[in-house]
Amino acid sequence: MKPAVVIPVLDEAAELPALLDHLAQLRGEWEVIVVDGGSRDASVALARAHPRADVVVEGGGGRAAQLNAGAKASRGDPLVFLHADSRLPAGAHAALAGASPEIAGGNFTLRFAGGDWFSRLLGVVYAAQRRRGYYYGDSTVWVRRATFAALGGFRPLAIMDDYDFVRRLERSGPTVALPGPALTSARRWQAMGIRRTLLSWVLIRWLFIAGVPAERLARMYRRVR
Repeated sequence: MKPAVVIPVLDEAAELPALLDHLAQLRGEWEVIVVDGGSRDASVALARAHPRADVVVEGGGGRAAQLNAGAKASRGDPLVFLHADSRLPAGAHAALAGASPEIAGGNFTLRFAGGDWFSRLLGVVYAAQRRRGYYYGDSTVWVRRATFAALGGFRPLAIMDDYDFVRRLERSGPTVALPGPALTSARRWQAMGIRRTLLSWVLIRWLFIAGVPAERLARMYRRVR
């Protein structure tokens, strides 16, 4: 088994080299696909120069388009969608290989890297949300290639593309949160503050569920790099 790791990037020159170094040291065989969404920094050059990046795709059209392009450019199975500021657990390959063939996909248990009380609290909240059947891309979503094709990939949404995909994945068959933890950055609330971060997350999710168009919601979400 050779999982395909798809990494969407946009102006991630500060994070990408360390992520690729991390993947180079990770146990097991991996296919690594970096998909750039129109970076204005050195992300593409850094990806092309790094020996761990097997394929570098340049495109645009938003994160959903990047993820779909990465899946199309890859050959591995399952597909593992990894953010540039996240890290897989040391046993990720073994966990994926050990997942029952009946499992359609899922994510990894998650820990936030901040080390502060809010990072710890958010880890508890994410675990509770996972038990209720929803999670987000920062917990490293993975999916069988056949299931991804059957679902039609990610829908072209300006925001909440990961949430939308996960809800459809959960309806497609059994899923599992693989052991970890995977690690993701605390940079959002460190840049925006806890109150504004929580407000944007909660408000955007419920407005999306209520049917507010993703294009309108995207204007409420500040991108942090």
